Amino acid sequence: MIEARSCPPLQQGLFRRDVLLMGAGPVPQPLSVRQANMHVASHLGPDMNDVLDQLKDMARYAFQTATPWILGLAGPGSAAGEMALANLANARSRVLAVVGGHFGARLAEMAARLQAGVEVFRFDGHARFPIDRFEQHLARYRPDLVTVVHGETSSTTINHALPAIAALCGRYDALSVVDAVCTVGTTALPMDAWQLDAVFCGGQKGLSSIPGVSLVAFSDRAWERIARRDFRPAHWCLDAALAQAFWHERRYHYTAPVNGLFALHEALRLLNEETLPARIERHRASSAAVQDALPKLGLTLAAPPPTRLHSVIGFHLPDGLQPDAFVARMRDLHRVEISTTFGLPLLRVGQMGEQCRPQAVLRLVSALGHCLRQAGREPDVDGIVDETAARLDSRELMPND
Repeated sequence: MIEARSCPPLQQGLFRRDVLLMGAGPVPQPLSVRQANMHVASHLGPDMNDVLDQLKDMARYAFQTATPWILGLAGPGSAAGEMALANLANARSRVLAVVGGHFGARLAEMAARLQAGVEVFRFDGHARFPIDRFEQHLARYRPDLVTVVHGETSSTTINHALPAIAALCGRYDALSVVDAVCTVGTTALPMDAWQLDAVFCGGQKGLSSIPGVSLVAFSDRAWERIARRDFRPAHWCLDAALAQAFWHERRYHYTAPVNGLFALHEALRLLNEETLPARIERHRASSAAVQDALPKLGLTLAAPPPTRLHSVIGFHLPDGLQPDAFVARMRDLHRVEISTTFGLPLLRVGQMGEQCRPQAVLRLVSALGHCLRQAGREPDVDGIVDETAARLDSRELMPND
């Protein structure tokens, strides 16, 4: 017989460390989101019906779409991407995957695992997107789907050509599947105005909700293809037809992540209350302050300004400093956690949701500066923190708590 294991409560260790999450996600959550996550109820019944209807309405605002086809799911943003692909592609499909980093390649792999024919269109995310070369590939390959990442957090770059890519998809009768995991709620992404067909995000980044509950929005054009498909997705949990029976017809699919849906509802309520223009401006202003501070500390920004993602900022350490050791020092000595990346020699800091608050930004800048001083560099930490504070308009960046 396997014997019982004795472990101390997390309240005695991990939960007391007060680590500020300033990496690529998850991000800190407002108090009201954390409180919403403490409640549980039946996933079927009149109370949950109201919650789901309100959640969908508020999500439409976040995505800037009038589509009725908003679905939530239990799983990370990557599961939402798989839901989008698994319901639109099969072994007879042709997929053109736009790849400028790790997450673009992940979508290509997901499509390949569906046995779809996949052609990869690679580009340098640090340079202007080659829209003419892309159209040539599109015209030659004639895909059913095009996958594209709006904000590629692995390289900390943004694809500003997304509206043009989507317009070409419409011209060549291809559906666009868009990874907006780090841009929904942080950056302008009007789904209907840009004629995007499937857009997905997680809750734990720009929405400042919990990990593990995600959203997918399908356009009418995409849903028409789902409605007339002649195959069943291999993933039962990710079947959009079964999911919509719960989200729209109140029929059982699986036990929904009720606590997480309550948290997501509150996170979306806060976004709607703040309004998208104000939320996006808060992110822009806060990120600009961080981008101004990093070079003053002696850190080199990874992406050039035209393609720099403002929700996840990449930077290089001075020569002689090791990324993993620097991240550990930030966490262990200053209780601030930042991110490494996927095999690249750069570090990343997040500017999503509650990370875009003056107290979080100033604590980040101070911790970076003191870690650099402990490593033998000599930035003017106090002066740079003061300059950063002066850039932040406290009236625009008030906390939710």
